[in-house]
Amino acid sequence: MAPNDSFARRVRLDRLYRNGSGGLLVVPLDHPISGDPIIHIGQSLDRLVGELAAGGADAVVLHKGALRQVAPHRFRDLGLIVHLSAGTGLSADPDAKVLVCSVAEALRLGADAVSVHVNAGSLTEPRQLADLAAVAGDCARWGVPLLAMVYARGPAIADGRAPHLVAHAAAIAAELGADLVKTAMPRSLADLASVVGDCPIPFLAAGGDARDSAAALAHLADAMRAGAGGIAAGRLVFNAPEPAAMVRRLAALVHDRDLAHSR
Repeated sequence: MAPNDSFARRVRLDRLYRNGSGGLLVVPLDHPISGDPIIHIGQSLDRLVGELAAGGADAVVLHKGALRQVAPHRFRDLGLIVHLSAGTGLSADPDAKVLVCSVAEALRLGADAVSVHVNAGSLTEPRQLADLAAVAGDCARWGVPLLAMVYARGPAIADGRAPHLVAHAAAIAAELGADLVKTAMPRSLADLASVVGDCPIPFLAAGGDARDSAAALAHLADAMRAGAGGIAAGRLVFNAPEPAAMVRRLAALVHDRDLAHSR
């Protein structure tokens, strides 16, 4: 058994992979701190989370304070990933991230897993890498799955979707001990397949541009055809006119591989 493959970790991973398809659909809802509202007028976070659970999402990503807005029963059929890092677009370095929650605190809140965001190439990259490594150590100690959201972003990064940079982002997550990685997708199917095939941990394809949902869905279908381990889509879901309908479409891509391959 691998050092990080404890019984507790396998139990928690099983809770995430509740649909048994081998794929994972995660809906990140950690955006309000960075400045992106996630709730439509007349809606509530509790209602949105309920719709995501009913639509086939496997897990949501939430900050610790947001959990106070969600009824506990929503997580009977939905995994909870507590996000440990944050940053705002108001900062002098909008790519900076700092830890705002610990693994122990996430466990006290009932988390099935935790997540950390790293922007490789940012001005504060060394701190972010150190934070990811420290969280990975705590996760190994407590048997908690770790999702690393790693992107190539910073003043010297011209194209964060360049294949070699996406591969580097995925490698950072794997090398520092993450169980899952969420990152950008290269543009071509061939590059997608190469990056996904070389990634030693499940590669969750980021949702893409919410302003063009048709193109984003087509590219996510490409990712699933290329062998991605699932999808992690936030804006594509909560900015949709009907988030419940969008999450059902994504769930079909992730949990019905035949459907993804037919597109």
